[in-house]
Amino acid sequence: MEVEKMNSNSLQSSKGETCIICDIEKMAGIHLYTSFICVDCEKKMTSTQTSDPKYQYYLEKLRRVKNPPLYS
Repeated sequence: MEVEKMNSNSLQSSKGETCIICDIEKMAGIHLYTSFICVDCEKKMTSTQTSDPKYQYYLEKLRRVKNPPLYS
């Protein structure tokens, strides 16, 4: 039986998780229910005014948290 040795290089190659807002894999962020939001998107969302058109975009993306995908 062959066993692969894990070292720090193989651990650093992990890409992280996919953000539900920007759909890009990032290493740092927060978990909201079962979803991941990267630090960049979190900062953008918290600084967006309700009158800004992007506010509606963020609301639509956050609705994905309420209805997580079903896997069969």
